[in-house]
Amino acid sequence: MCSGGFAKCLGISLLPLAIICVLCNILLFFPDGKVIESEHITKQVWYFGGILGSGVLMIFPALVFLGLKNNDCCGCCGNESCGRRFAMLSSILFAAVGVLGAGYSVIVSAVAINQGPLCFYDSETNGTIWGYPFSEGNYLSDKNLWNKCQEPKNVVHWNLALFAVLLAMGLIQIALCAVQVVNGLLGALCGDCCGCCGGVSTQHDNVIPFSSSVCEFNWINVERK
Repeated sequence: MCSGGFAKCLGISLLPLAIICVLCNILLFFPDGKVIESEHITKQVWYFGGILGSGVLMIFPALVFLGLKNNDCCGCCGNESCGRRFAMLSSILFAAVGVLGAGYSVIVSAVAINQGPLCFYDSETNGTIWGYPFSEGNYLSDKNLWNKCQEPKNVVHWNLALFAVLLAMGLIQIALCAVQVVNGLLGALCGDCCGCCGGVSTQHDNVIPFSSSVCEFNWINVERK
């Protein structure tokens, strides 16, 4: 598979992941599927890790990766082959943007899971208050502590499930963008394997050299066995 075609596969994979992250972040605003007051929503939800980090910032590299397959490689400082090489090299920058965005979402999600949700609970010192009853992820290993949260109902299950999805999706996005960094380097250093301008394409025992100045056929030499 050519480096451009492989990048397109990565782009196709990133788009649904970005959509899933945006939806998860939106759902976190509605614990247990209900509308509550904004001040009673867990603060990490307002950091928009899924919407901005793994969502919007991931759209740009995904679209760039998708466009690499059909990128016009002709003409670049008198060298026809460097157009695609430059495109592959620039994709590394967008992959880095994707890593930063997904990394931000992963950090926010990890902190939210460790801290636990904001909920209405019975404090031993201050009575029933809105706050964070859990500390250092102690509730993860003891489900009996989940009953501390009285309102919103099922907020622990809701937040834990959605932030866990965001965490997993973010890690996958980081891995895919990291793969594109390697793919982009190979494409920039070695060129595209499909034989673009200045290259030779072999297909069905035909040898078709391309023009050295423009992406048009200059002459065709067909050799048949």
